[in-house]
Amino acid sequence: MIQLLAPWLLLTLPLPLLVYWLAPPKLNANQSALRVPFLADFMYDSPVKIAAPKRTRLYLAALAWLFLVLAAARPQWLGEPIERAINGRDLMLAVDLSASMQEKDFILDKDYVDRLTAIKSIATDFIERRVGDRVGLILFGSEAYLQTPLTFDRKTVATLLDESALGLAGDNTAIGDAIGLAVKRLRNESANSRVLILLTDGANTAGEISPLKAAELAAANHLKIYTIGIGADEMLVGGFFGYRKVNPSADLDEKMLIKIAESTGGYYYRAKNLDDLNNIYMRLDELEPVEKDKQYFHPKRELYFVPLAIAMLLAGVLSWKRKLS
Repeated sequence: MIQLLAPWLLLTLPLPLLVYWLAPPKLNANQSALRVPFLADFMYDSPVKIAAPKRTRLYLAALAWLFLVLAAARPQWLGEPIERAINGRDLMLAVDLSASMQEKDFILDKDYVDRLTAIKSIATDFIERRVGDRVGLILFGSEAYLQTPLTFDRKTVATLLDESALGLAGDNTAIGDAIGLAVKRLRNESANSRVLILLTDGANTAGEISPLKAAELAAANHLKIYTIGIGADEMLVGGFFGYRKVNPSADLDEKMLIKIAESTGGYYYRAKNLDDLNNIYMRLDELEPVEKDKQYFHPKRELYFVPLAIAMLLAGVLSWKRKLS
């Protein structure tokens, strides 16, 4: 079927007649007789011969105006409705940007990189695989910020994660505030599809709400939280007396992260290296998708160029006839 996107523009069709009836004449008869000194205007032998070409030009102008208004009304061809079922979940990522995330205890391409760089290298592929999911991004440090609301535009989410920088949200770690912000943004979504993936390498050291209290709010709002502890448990550090082994993740509060996950029906994972992190994301890929309400859409094809081309053609013919006369 054919529809008009702006059918109200058809009301402008009588506009030329209104201008003709209401606008005052440019010259009266006496002035016209005195101000036409061209011989070509008196070449016709009879009034009939004069009226015929004028009537033809009038018809052409009227048709050109008709097709021009029709083109402005945006005709479209609508195909048969197509059913589209959206399967997926509403998934929020909360990424720690505190100062401790600058610890270089991950190996990427045979070089040591900081923890945030390691997260970016794996999380980008994870986000791009979430076809059919709405994904959002929370960045937190001393405070929590919503960087990207829930969206199907996974490319934008991945880009904004890649552009994030250490210390952007402060040097401390407000885990409770990050969870609270996720609860606020997801509370109105489908109860079976609220998922938060929290990535951090430390303990809660800032914020207005404690992580366990925030976890209670999450559980009350049916938000499932998967917590991921980031950081190696052993690395060599050079010193005056040679190399020694240290635990760069000594500040990681695993007990708290386990309680947060268990209280909301999620799981806690430990990522000591890139392989661990990648395996965790592969497990998260196995979350069951949630089928939402089916949507219908009509394939559309613009047709405005057809009446527009006809109007332009008629205008060209009208101009050509005027030159001949």
